[in-house]
Amino acid sequence: MELSSWGNYPRVEAERVAFRGTDTLRTALDERAELIARGNGRSYGDSALSDTVVDVRPQDLFLRFDAKSGLLRVQAGALLAEILDTFVPRGWFLKVTPGTKLITVGGAIASDVHGKNHHVGGCFSECVTGLRLMLANGEVMSCSKDVNTEMFRATCGGMGLTGVILDADIELQKIGSAKIGQTTVKTSSLEETFATFERYEKERFSVAWIDSLATGKGLGRGVFMAGDFLDDGDFTYDAPRKLTVPFHLPSFAINRLGIGLFNKLYYAKTQSGESRQTVDIDTFFYPLDAIGHWNRIYGRNGFQQYQFVLPKASSLDGLREVLSTVARSGPGSFLSVLKLCGPANENYLSFPLEGYSLAMDFKMSRRLPAHLDELDTIVARHGGRLYLTKDARVSRAMFETGYPHIETFRALRRQHGMDNKFQSLQSRRLGL
Repeated sequence: MELSSWGNYPRVEAERVAFRGTDTLRTALDERAELIARGNGRSYGDSALSDTVVDVRPQDLFLRFDAKSGLLRVQAGALLAEILDTFVPRGWFLKVTPGTKLITVGGAIASDVHGKNHHVGGCFSECVTGLRLMLANGEVMSCSKDVNTEMFRATCGGMGLTGVILDADIELQKIGSAKIGQTTVKTSSLEETFATFERYEKERFSVAWIDSLATGKGLGRGVFMAGDFLDDGDFTYDAPRKLTVPFHLPSFAINRLGIGLFNKLYYAKTQSGESRQTVDIDTFFYPLDAIGHWNRIYGRNGFQQYQFVLPKASSLDGLREVLSTVARSGPGSFLSVLKLCGPANENYLSFPLEGYSLAMDFKMSRRLPAHLDELDTIVARHGGRLYLTKDARVSRAMFETGYPHIETFRALRRQHGMDNKFQSLQSRRLGL
């Protein structure tokens, strides 16, 4: 069957094996030379694509919940959305969540996802107290920060290359409401955007939309949002009615002129200065989840999300150079998201560094690879790195400049015979 990830690029022919229990998984490991686990297909690049993929979605049970501590044992195929539907009405929320709830727990661990609170809460692995995975030889291993520590550090952020995650214990956080008190600040430049992040750095959640095509004094202008849960005891949680993009739009529908117009209108409609709103969980954390198949907006050729992080000391200069390059010669992006990241963790391939991360969506085109190569050069010069979960094209040399623990990761893969068994298009391209 033909498979792709959320970016609809690349597309491959693959065998899809349903994971319905440990016995079927062991059989798949015995009978296939290579395979990779696949969750809900929401990673953007080629990290969950291979000749054979193991579909873990059928493994979606909640196994145990401690209502006093908030510790949930859950199978790897469960969606974050399913956790929220069950536990938000009881007054619990995820400690760390990315910008979509339509990913599996296994995918969240394999990507070591982060969200709007990385500067205070770290990555998803911070709330994982333990996990079980099946190794290449069919053995089931338990690991945590204290038990089989190296395997835990390699698995969290390891893009499924250490084994197939079976289940995990994750800590939920107690909340006082299903509503968020949000502060919105309209900024006029990159310097003002940075200053706003610093001013609100003690807020639990923060993020900014950036106008990727603004130039001159307006370079890096945007809309900053910060917030936290209210404490009104209202745990009403109803998923919003979903709009759907019914088909792939024609390629010409997304162009630089249209993106520029959208950005100007979005920026103009935001109230000047500082304002406050009360919003629901989905509006604050998952706005794009309300649009089914929104990836079709970019057409049949798909898109690539380019996400990088720069150390704090070089973030301002590096982001100014990246945004200037995009505004001058790039295709433009109407989804450009800036986040403040806290210190890096000890996991070998986890993405965030202490600094600023920017994610931009670009429609696939003949000129895009050369444009992204140019951005790679800027990111590398400023000491940054790219996010594997969003990647479908970075070179091995560029990747290795940003991940100092790569040889430790490779050695562990060889030690446990994983380097031949668990393979994706991404792992082969990067020599993982």
